Amino acid sequence: MVEHMTPALDVIFQALTDGTRRAMLRSLATGDRNIGELAAPFDMSLAAASKHVKVLERAGLVRRMVKGRTHVCRLEPAPLAAADEWLRFYEQFWNQKLDALDALLKAEDQAAGKHQPKGTLR
Repeated sequence: MVEHMTPALDVIFQALTDGTRRAMLRSLATGDRNIGELAAPFDMSLAAASKHVKVLERAGLVRRMVKGRTHVCRLEPAPLAAADEWLRFYEQFWNQKLDALDALLKAEDQAAGKHQPKGTLR
């Protein structure tokens, strides 16, 4: 597990708490975008979009390159792999619990089916 990555994971998950930043990451997954392009779907100022990008940069999720007066952002997916690894540990836990619940419900359905007269529907 990635316990040694806890401070980095804290910053990543904090960056992902905001829906605007998650949408910006999704947009960047299809290609590089400038700040104006990232701001456009949200009807926000360039300054507000830049603040969101700074949070994503601190988390290592975005790299900003300055080309003249244009700031171009690129997705950096590696930190997401660490977050995914952390979440997968808990995915296994929930899958085990859901499998147990499924087995219990199927057993209850079978037991109930044995006590019902034939030809009746539940």
